[in-house]
Amino acid sequence: MLKINRKIHFSNRFFAGLLAVVTLFILAYPFPWIYFVAQIALLSLIGFTLTDTAWLVMSKQSITIRRKTPARLSLGDENPISISLQNTFPFSVSLDVIEELPFEFQKRDFNISHKLAPEEEKIIDYLLRPLTRGEYRFGQTNVFVSTPLGFVIRTIHGNNPQSIPVFPSFISMRKFELMGVSNRLEEIGIKRTRRIGQHSEFDQVREYVRGDDPRTVNWKATARKSALMVNQYQDQRSQQVVSVIDMGRVMEMPFEGMSLLDYAINASLIISNMAMIKHDRAGLITFSDHVHSLIPAERKGGHLQRIMQGLYNQQTDFNESSYEKLYITITQKLRQRSLLILYTNFEGLPSLNRQLPFLKRIAAHHLLLVVFFENTEIRQLADQDSHHLEEVYIHAIARKFIHDKKVMANKLKHAGIMPLLTPPEGLSVNLINKYLEIKAREMI
Repeated sequence: MLKINRKIHFSNRFFAGLLAVVTLFILAYPFPWIYFVAQIALLSLIGFTLTDTAWLVMSKQSITIRRKTPARLSLGDENPISISLQNTFPFSVSLDVIEELPFEFQKRDFNISHKLAPEEEKIIDYLLRPLTRGEYRFGQTNVFVSTPLGFVIRTIHGNNPQSIPVFPSFISMRKFELMGVSNRLEEIGIKRTRRIGQHSEFDQVREYVRGDDPRTVNWKATARKSALMVNQYQDQRSQQVVSVIDMGRVMEMPFEGMSLLDYAINASLIISNMAMIKHDRAGLITFSDHVHSLIPAERKGGHLQRIMQGLYNQQTDFNESSYEKLYITITQKLRQRSLLILYTNFEGLPSLNRQLPFLKRIAAHHLLLVVFFENTEIRQLADQDSHHLEEVYIHAIARKFIHDKKVMANKLKHAGIMPLLTPPEGLSVNLINKYLEIKAREMI
């Protein structure tokens, strides 16, 4: 809310007027007849300045300032923020609004100018996209007010400083959830997968939407409703889907301002919610050289918030990850065959070869999906034309990196492990597609 500071300072218009008065007095030395004009100009400048000051300071009215923010911000998404300004002065005012944004945004040019008529209210909307998790501290909203005379400016500070936490991407999670509920996942790149298994159960009869299998048409219901109706089937329920996140140094590689770890954390929240919508149980394991956290797979009320809170608190320790300790933990804690989604990154074949024996042991008891990342910047570099010998060498190295990633995917596949090589920005869509494919094939 409003906190008034009646600090007054002179505007550029005042200094321009003062410069004009001084110039007139200087010219009055060789031209005495100008002296009278200079005196009039000086008295006018003093009168206007005092009048302007009285209007801004002596008046009981002011500018009401309110900032509206979400209770928490969503990582990697555009979050809406609004500032409400209301003019309670009996005259029009000009405003310059400077918002003290959290330093994490490195945005120092937030300056918006507006004019408000008496009793007029204006709402300023803007978007912020946080790139790291944690507490973000907003400062005050500074409003510089001037009257139509414009000789002085009054500074008004509104909104007390506040801290807002940045959680994993719950905005994207809700988007996928709403698309799934309204049967519109195809619009965001989620493919319809043909159901191959034989253990799906009847769920309900609903109206036909584009893309439904014609073989599921319920002709009796269609005749009764005079609209095309289809039978909807549900996949086998109560499977365990556990997100396993590598918190080691390999996940700190940046991409478009966010680390691979944060992309993995966002995708883990989205896939956990999707699994629970599909009546599966979602769990979480994070590890590096030791196991950081373990949330057992559940589907009860409040469990998604528990997963979100667990993901919010994860930070890398830049250590080398121990897949041996991960294997021991999974063996001891996960008795039921589960879908394990392992988020990691292999930059070369030697790093994969070191961990492959442990991955094979895990895959012997669980369905293991290894998610690792394609470096799109290297791909763009490899696709460029070569004009010099140095560029030929650089592009050849880039193509070698791309080839190695494909070799790693094939090596995992031959070891009985499902690979998912994906660019970071397409992780969530590609992962949901893979999960729905696994559900349709009843591989868990």
